[in-house]
Amino acid sequence: MKLKFKLILIFLLLFAFAKAQTVIPLYNGPIPGAIKDESYVEKQHIGEDGKRYLSFVSKPTIAVFQPPKGKANGTSVIICPGGGYQVLAVEHEGEELAKRFNDAGITAFVLKYRLPSAAIMTDKSMAPLQDLQQAILIVRRDAAKWNLNPAKIGVLGASAGGHLAATAGVHFEKSYIENPQKISLKPDFMILLYPRISMELGSESSSAKNLLGPDFKPALMNFFSLDKQVTTNTPPTFLLHASDDPVVKVEHSILFYQALVEKKVPAEMHIYKSGGHGFGLNNKTSTDDWFLILLHWLKDSELIKG
Repeated sequence: MKLKFKLILIFLLLFAFAKAQTVIPLYNGPIPGAIKDESYVEKQHIGEDGKRYLSFVSKPTIAVFQPPKGKANGTSVIICPGGGYQVLAVEHEGEELAKRFNDAGITAFVLKYRLPSAAIMTDKSMAPLQDLQQAILIVRRDAAKWNLNPAKIGVLGASAGGHLAATAGVHFEKSYIENPQKISLKPDFMILLYPRISMELGSESSSAKNLLGPDFKPALMNFFSLDKQVTTNTPPTFLLHASDDPVVKVEHSILFYQALVEKKVPAEMHIYKSGGHGFGLNNKTSTDDWFLILLHWLKDSELIKG
């Protein structure tokens, strides 16, 4: 009975927490390139790690996580959970990160972006980027509503979400959404956790196949191989990876870091000797708290104070 009571209590707390957040649809009108399919229904499941995952996402949203009253510092970050462009790791690469940012006074937006599928979109490779650009547009346009500094809006992505975040950081000069006010879609900073960067390195991976397959057209491969797209205007970047990552090789972060350094873009990279892939906030092989290192980087970059 005690165990049952605890499980019920945990469920109620999680439910109350989820309900406490404001969830905003990304599009008031038609979703760009959407194909209507009533049989395509979003699903939620618990993974082997005990964390929540979403699949079959067709209606993109952002969930707003605000710091306690009086603690907000005006900086914000849009979080893109990973999942190989097949699922969204919304818990440990989304909500848990958002709460940690809130503790530091940073407003967080967890992005539920569309997962590539030819069944419900005319161009599956561009849909995630459209959703992140739309999220940036909303946060910058409505910054005053959340007491945010419109010049301190960053993106964070983990794994495939890191690829998406970095895509927004190199392909911001063109708007892939309706943007009549010509609001800047450039992130002010990027935080990339064990990100896939190159589509040419490990093209056999599930994320590459889900986003670009089965044709792997050279032009798309080049467009989404982000180390080749870095310019002097790319936002300052914080990179985190583990040397023994078996899913997304550490070479991805190294390629991007080298490209940033070559273009003289402010960049910082931290590589664990171990930790594998998808560890979120908790690398169980280390006593180090990488989030504290990130906060120091944000402070040194004058993106937060104190």
